[in-house]
Amino acid sequence: MRVLQIVTTMNRGGLETMLMNYYRHVDRQQVQFDFLEHRAEESDYDAEIEGLGGRIYRLPALNPFSPSYRKALTSFFEEHTEYRVVHSHLDCMSAIPLSAAKKAGVPVRIAHAHSTSQDRDLRYPLKLIYKKRIPKCATGLLACGDAAGRWMFGGVPFEVLPNAIDTCRFAFSDAARAAKRAELALGDCLAILHTGRFYWPKNHEFLLRIFSEILKIRQDAVLLLAGEGELFDATKALAQDAGIAGSVRFLGLRSDVPELMSASDVFILPSRYEGFPVVLAEAQASGLPCLISDRVPGEAALTGLVSSMSLDESPEKWAEKAVEMASVPRISGAEAVRDAGYDIQSAAEMLQSFYLRAGAGEEDAKLWQR
Repeated sequence: MRVLQIVTTMNRGGLETMLMNYYRHVDRQQVQFDFLEHRAEESDYDAEIEGLGGRIYRLPALNPFSPSYRKALTSFFEEHTEYRVVHSHLDCMSAIPLSAAKKAGVPVRIAHAHSTSQDRDLRYPLKLIYKKRIPKCATGLLACGDAAGRWMFGGVPFEVLPNAIDTCRFAFSDAARAAKRAELALGDCLAILHTGRFYWPKNHEFLLRIFSEILKIRQDAVLLLAGEGELFDATKALAQDAGIAGSVRFLGLRSDVPELMSASDVFILPSRYEGFPVVLAEAQASGLPCLISDRVPGEAALTGLVSSMSLDESPEKWAEKAVEMASVPRISGAEAVRDAGYDIQSAAEMLQSFYLRAGAGEEDAKLWQR
């Protein structure tokens, strides 16, 4: 069975990483993923997708008012009648491709909630309108967590598909810690880690203010920032203006995040909003103390390694807490994350079974039904 995953792009972000975690661990002799991307340029994961046997299709950027976009979307489903299951990851705008799929007779149409809010830009009112339409065109509703599902689906029943990870890959390693700290010339520095896309919800400007205060407590502190995004250059400029650029490492996109987590001493996530951050599950599996904002759903605290603070608290208070947490003895949290139900192997088997039963026409197919 080929399942169509509808996305914006497949660059390295939380949603995309979650999808790839599942794609790598389903039995691809039984279920294969194809991707409908809404960008012309190649994405970070495209080569791996094709290597795993997936097909990539492209549409223009989603614009519900564009006749050419609507025509391209309609034509796609008219030409690709092989799909019995489509799974949309466009949050509020999932109603648009799922409505086209419904019109084309696709029997299983899944909307997936990945966030508890949206940027309050000029498109925000439009997104709220389309959000209300999702239950009318979807046959199944999934969410990364309870908070995201409640926000997206407005009281309509949904199921939670965990943002599961490869817990073994992220387990803490003394050897990896020593090797990565030597590679980055960290010595005995206090290493603060943040991984994530450089965009408004991640709140990098507040993170830099926190780190400025950390430097007043620990002059040897280093802030490791992994990721890319539209605010990458602006964040570098902010670090320069604050006079802390010499202690901030902009690492770009990384394939060694497990090793970076083993090498670090505390993880800070001061997000303005989140659904269920994959990176937080990864950090907990690594046994890394995590200081997060109160805008991150509490259900993402899978272990006792997580402390939450209000964004209304001062950067000084955040800094004091981060330095305090960094002194906690380090042990792996992989088993605790696995026990919480966030190991990818069992979660992938669950999703695969759901796809197969739903695609076979089982009208009562549920995610948690084995």
